[in-house]
Amino acid sequence: MFRKISQSISNVKGELKKCSWPWESDPKVKGFKKFRELWGSTLVVLVAMVLLGAYVAFFDYVMAQVVSWVIVHLS
Repeated sequence: MFRKISQSISNVKGELKKCSWPWESDPKVKGFKKFRELWGSTLVVLVAMVLLGAYVAFFDYVMAQVVSWVIVHLS
């Protein structure tokens, strides 16, 4: 059982080494500069979420007004 767990962890480590990580590979770069790409990607995701939320809220408002108008004028 422990051999399977050890082998699984070893496989995971091997696969993680093959990944492309979103930070500077230069060991001289430190601090926030190291994570520049990660910060940029995070900012893009946050802006996209805000825009999508605004779109959904606007569409919800418009549909509520249309349904309200239909109920008032056709009843």
